[in-house]
Amino acid sequence: MTATPLPPPSPSDSLGDREAAPIVALKELVARLYREQNRIQNLLSSLGFALRSFNNLNQFLEIVPLMAARVTDADGGALVLLKANGQATLEQLHCQEGHACQDIRQILEQATANLILPSTEKNVASRTLSLTTAAAASLDEQLRQDLGPDVRLFGTPILVKSRERGRLYIFSRERDYVWTPTRKKLVQLVADQTAVAIANHELANELRQKERLDRELEIASEIQVHLFPHKCPTIAGVELAAACQTAHRVGGDYYDFIPTTYDQFRADAQEPVATVPWSIVIGDVMGKGVPAGLLMTMTRGMLRAEVLNRHAPAKIVQHLNQVMYADLDNSHRFLTLFYSEYDPQTRRLSYTNAAHHPPLLWQAATGRTLRLDTPGMLIGLDLNSQYDDAETQLEPGDTIVYYTDGFTDAVSPDGDRFDEGRLVRAFQDACEQGSPPQAILERLFASVGQFIGPGGHNDDDMTLVVLQVKPED
Repeated sequence: MTATPLPPPSPSDSLGDREAAPIVALKELVARLYREQNRIQNLLSSLGFALRSFNNLNQFLEIVPLMAARVTDADGGALVLLKANGQATLEQLHCQEGHACQDIRQILEQATANLILPSTEKNVASRTLSLTTAAAASLDEQLRQDLGPDVRLFGTPILVKSRERGRLYIFSRERDYVWTPTRKKLVQLVADQTAVAIANHELANELRQKERLDRELEIASEIQVHLFPHKCPTIAGVELAAACQTAHRVGGDYYDFIPTTYDQFRADAQEPVATVPWSIVIGDVMGKGVPAGLLMTMTRGMLRAEVLNRHAPAKIVQHLNQVMYADLDNSHRFLTLFYSEYDPQTRRLSYTNAAHHPPLLWQAATGRTLRLDTPGMLIGLDLNSQYDDAETQLEPGDTIVYYTDGFTDAVSPDGDRFDEGRLVRAFQDACEQGSPPQAILERLFASVGQFIGPGGHNDDDMTLVVLQVKPED
């Protein structure tokens, strides 16, 4: 049997195969690019999920070099961060499977340890640690020199609030590995996600710290409220009213009513004896917030102990100054104080002033308003300060208002101060109308509130104590 030869391929068949080959190759390239794009998108989605899910910053930082290396097909990645002590350290290092990088770890650790930062960058108290452009460039150059030409290295900054808080490095030993613009953008994207994680972590810490401080301030405020007199004491022949409005949760204003006998401090004491002398005191610690409140509390305790020694007012304040001088000097704060003692038996008020605003005395018989004042320095200003005694005879209907500078320093929307003149006029008007102490107190607070205006806020504490001698029957 004779075999029949096949006919040779026609020219049209050969041309069709040649035209089909590039199309197949193009389809394979498109499919490969599509798979690569999906892989990168899945990796970035996983990184975003980790950013939303991880509550621990360290857990997130552990996967950053891994993700950066995988999205760029590199051998590995390294994360360098600036710590709170100002030292740049190797935070995380990842090497893809089958790639050894112990030598790279040693080089990174040595380079970061030898990085010298300017003193301004290592200021821990500023909480604005960052790598300058020069420091980052120096680190990159040192790494390239130490790694040698066989390692392709790329680094990008981790920016938190426009400050470089670290760098993300990707490296490869492949000879034909190229840092394309796409790969650089992918690394920068991972670095940006890292910056968001760091910023979120710091924000969460700040919120927790704020909550803790708010709670501490709340406790301090509660303690201070309990240290103020719960009510005005019963003193024969006089009527009292007092109030303190703090500008912040904890204030530096102070007022107190202190009995001058030990019997009043006994646990089994009943109602205070109305006929014994009582100390009426008002003060103001320079400053605001918790420090001023602590000094106010210390003043209260020391003064109450000193009053029981039964010295004259000037001697009591002099001793208080000597005891508190060191603490006030170390805290760079001072205290103004007006100390007075009222004797119900004689209706005499003895007093001394340590640079406090003088109380105002309205005399019912004459209708005049006088200032009760003596020379005296701030408490805590000079260890050897001397104070003078003075006294005045009160008559039925006489009224005294003790106040702190929160009243006279109150500011209107136009920028005017309430000043002493307005306080004197409001006080006189209330006294001339025969108002009792509580009504006088409320009227003065209302006058300042009206002066400040609706929605206004006084930045200083305001304290008033009103004493009025009862008219005789």
